[in-house]
Amino acid sequence: MNKTLLLFIVDFLFLNLIALTRWERAVPSRPVQPPVNEISSNTVSKEQDLVEAMRQSLVEEQLSRQALEQKLASSDSTLASRERSLGQLQSESQKLTAQLVDTQKSQTELNLKYQAETQENSLTRSELAQLQRELEDKKTEAQRQKEALASLERQQAEARKQIESLSVAVAVGEHEKEQLAAKATELEAQVQTERTERAKVEQATNQLAQGVGALAQNSGELTREIRDNRPISANVLFNDFLANRVQTTFAASRKGLFGTTTRDKEAKTVFTTDGKQVYALIEVEDTPFSLREIGSDWERISVRFDRPPDYKSAAALVEFLQADPRVVVIPVDPQQVAALGAKVYPLAADPFKFPQALLISGGGKGYGELGFKLDEAHHGYVRVDNRLMKRLFGDFATSRGDLVFSENGELLGIMVNGDYCVLLRDFSPLATIYSGESKAVQRTGSLLDSLAARVLQMPPELQ
Repeated sequence: MNKTLLLFIVDFLFLNLIALTRWERAVPSRPVQPPVNEISSNTVSKEQDLVEAMRQSLVEEQLSRQALEQKLASSDSTLASRERSLGQLQSESQKLTAQLVDTQKSQTELNLKYQAETQENSLTRSELAQLQRELEDKKTEAQRQKEALASLERQQAEARKQIESLSVAVAVGEHEKEQLAAKATELEAQVQTERTERAKVEQATNQLAQGVGALAQNSGELTREIRDNRPISANVLFNDFLANRVQTTFAASRKGLFGTTTRDKEAKTVFTTDGKQVYALIEVEDTPFSLREIGSDWERISVRFDRPPDYKSAAALVEFLQADPRVVVIPVDPQQVAALGAKVYPLAADPFKFPQALLISGGGKGYGELGFKLDEAHHGYVRVDNRLMKRLFGDFATSRGDLVFSENGELLGIMVNGDYCVLLRDFSPLATIYSGESKAVQRTGSLLDSLAARVLQMPPELQ
């Protein structure tokens, strides 16, 4: 370190130490002492004060030296750091100086080159101007070519886009074409399938039409079978009978010893049929002809159907059945049936289908349900069980002329006495009496006698 600088620093620090020292601390406060003698106070106290002041100064001097030493140590470290920084700066300055020398050399070389280039440029200035013009032309041409190239690139990009779009369109078209071909194939298959299905449907329709016809026929048959097999209420059957009964009037006359004998009879009956002819069904005792007396030759006979208020229609003949001569039927033509508007009851196809029957007495005076059963000894007849009659409406007992119906509304037959009913299977006639004026050949007396004789030949229980 420079000695001059060190001495300057030491002096500076010493002056600061002197200036900053508080000398009033060196004089301690004197305690108040009692008065002493003048001699003792002057000698002892002064020496003590001086000693104490010197001691205090010495202490402070030591403290000041310690602080000064610390400051000196800090200054030394700071100075060492600055010296190191100065050394670094000097080395950098040397490097910069070397670089500056190199730079100056380079500058000198560049100046020489510049001078040489300047000389060359001065010699070729006309050529440079020509080159510049050519360069400008080249730049212009290059710019034009660049623009043309950019335009061409744009056109190429647009062409590529168009080609790509066309390629996509072609691909889409090919795909659609394939789809259309597949769709056409599928449609052809569907058309073929539909044709086949249509043929099947037409065939099924024809079969269905035939089936519907057969079903309708079967339905009609089934309906008829259900109707034939289903019992009908006795009340319904009786009400139906009352609504369809027909008033039949008979009149017969002949001459006797005491003048003209006349016999009139009325009966309320119904129409029945065997499927070929319609008949009015009556028991013989409800007509002027009786098989319980000697027969008479009636000269004039009339049979008439009446319907209120003023309809009247005549019948041509009266027939006695082979099944039992006590059963009388009167043929009725279709015009009469239509004019009278009465229901025609069919004969029972299966008389024994139902275990019970409906009996209507006196042309509608009463009715009731009763059982009946076959009698092996008397073919063509059934015996009714009066004791097992379920319901009996009206005050009557079974008797001849009562009509017997099956539970499905078909006609079973007619009672010939109180116990037996003749089953009607057909209307084959045994004898016939014609209405109108009696002919000479028509002897009703002998005919009625023959019929009565036939009845008398029957078993007693049937008479």
